[in-house]
Amino acid sequence: MSEQKTASGLHDEVRAWIADDPDEQTRAELTDLLQRADGGDESASAELADAFSGLLEFGTAGLRGKLGGGPNRMNRVVVIRASAGLTTYLQESLGRRDVTVVIGFDARHNSDVFARDTAAVVTAAGGRALVLSHPLPTPLLAFSIRHLGADAGVMVTASHNPPQDNGYKVYLGDGSQIVPPSDAHIAAAIDRYPRAAAVSLADDGWETIDDAIVDDYLRSVVAVVAEGGARDLRIVHTALHGVGSSTMTDALRLAGFTDVHSVAEQAEPDPEFPTVSFPNPEEPGAIDLALATARDAGADIVIANDPDADRCAVAVEDGGTWRMLRGDEVGALLGHHLVQRGVPADAVFANSIVSSRLLGAIARAAGLAHEETLTGFKWISRVDGLRYGYEEALGYCVDPGQVRDKDGISAGLLVAELAAGLKSQGRTVVDVLDELAATHGAHRTDSFSVRVDDLSIIGTIMQRLRDDAPKTVAGQQVSKAEDLAQGAGGLPPTEGLRYYLADDTRIIVRPSGTEPKLKIYLEAIGPDKAETADRLASVRAEMERLTAP
Repeated sequence: MSEQKTASGLHDEVRAWIADDPDEQTRAELTDLLQRADGGDESASAELADAFSGLLEFGTAGLRGKLGGGPNRMNRVVVIRASAGLTTYLQESLGRRDVTVVIGFDARHNSDVFARDTAAVVTAAGGRALVLSHPLPTPLLAFSIRHLGADAGVMVTASHNPPQDNGYKVYLGDGSQIVPPSDAHIAAAIDRYPRAAAVSLADDGWETIDDAIVDDYLRSVVAVVAEGGARDLRIVHTALHGVGSSTMTDALRLAGFTDVHSVAEQAEPDPEFPTVSFPNPEEPGAIDLALATARDAGADIVIANDPDADRCAVAVEDGGTWRMLRGDEVGALLGHHLVQRGVPADAVFANSIVSSRLLGAIARAAGLAHEETLTGFKWISRVDGLRYGYEEALGYCVDPGQVRDKDGISAGLLVAELAAGLKSQGRTVVDVLDELAATHGAHRTDSFSVRVDDLSIIGTIMQRLRDDAPKTVAGQQVSKAEDLAQGAGGLPPTEGLRYYLADDTRIIVRPSGTEPKLKIYLEAIGPDKAETADRLASVRAEMERLTAP
């Protein structure tokens, strides 16, 4: 929406949207906002202005945003139009009408409604829509695409976002998330459907996939652990009110891990996520109930999934205190574990550029190829010859032959196998982390975010860093500065800045692809853990100052 648009013009746009909206609830919400705005309510006017500030755009693999009426929100109009555009793109790019789309959904507000609308659009357009029977994890949807030979997949989820959000995640036929130029082509096809009312919706005709697909996934995922290994491990699991509880516990049981304790308060899906302020295991307090359960149960390890179970967090006892491992620590542990188990000589390990450089050191020491990619599994999953890939935000792809995306279920199983094997030897994952530091150097990582209400603030901070680039950080010279928007290091262009300091500390600043925040990633490497941690703390303090709004 142009800044010059008058209140009258905005209100006309709102009325036109209401007339096109098939959802009684969002029509009522917009009607109420419009009446209040007409009466001079400034908060209502601001909410309408934001809801109609532009079309919710394809970002990380698809759409994600706040639920509500208007083009800048997640709602039935946006989903119907997106489904029409996706179906048109598939039919035109593949040269046939009978495209097959698998559709999954989580337990968030309206996820089932958006899944049904997607199926109705695909079916009416002459395609074949296959819908998972109930709320299930995202990796199960990614598995189903390849397993069923579909042309594409849609997962209705906002992953670990707040309760008021939802999303629409798109995969193509190889089971990978969309990347450019497919996202732009789909967006262009969506633009050909300016009104939801003009999109045909079938009343029926789509197929519901029975739970045999869950059994197929479980058989596949259990195969990531070796038969006959140690299984004596007391595990606490939390699904954080998401859809991963039964799938994760069933997978553990089938793999032979029977001493599993679920966090009862968080085991069942609940779209309000009542026991956490933010349903992301990375957020402070999110796994406090799991840690309390672990202490009470005398557990060996905590495994936590995010609400759609594509991420996996791990907590362990370290020096008498329970702590959650950083994503980079788990990423290195799993890579090292796979090397120890044995991988083909032509196997490739990969991680995103914001993840630790430790996996690369592990791969090189084992004589394996290693690649860095842009942030996101849409890039990691496309690495040729990929055997294992991860990113620091708790995402791990341990079985790319079955799920070409991050999978918190298979990662959880591999963590359990590692921990059980170490326990049988009288060792822990902390011991392995110490050994990796002794062998490859202490790799310490940290990150923080600058959350904003106004997205333009992120652009302002990025421009400020470009116009006045730091020459030193925490007393260290900036030895190399790269603008990732220029395609640094042979990578595709992406919004971000990367700095290397004289002591090899690395700093990356980039906008989040899924949330309104600027993210800053830090890594220091050195021979001593304590000294490296102190250096990193100084760099963080300086970067907090440099990126303050």
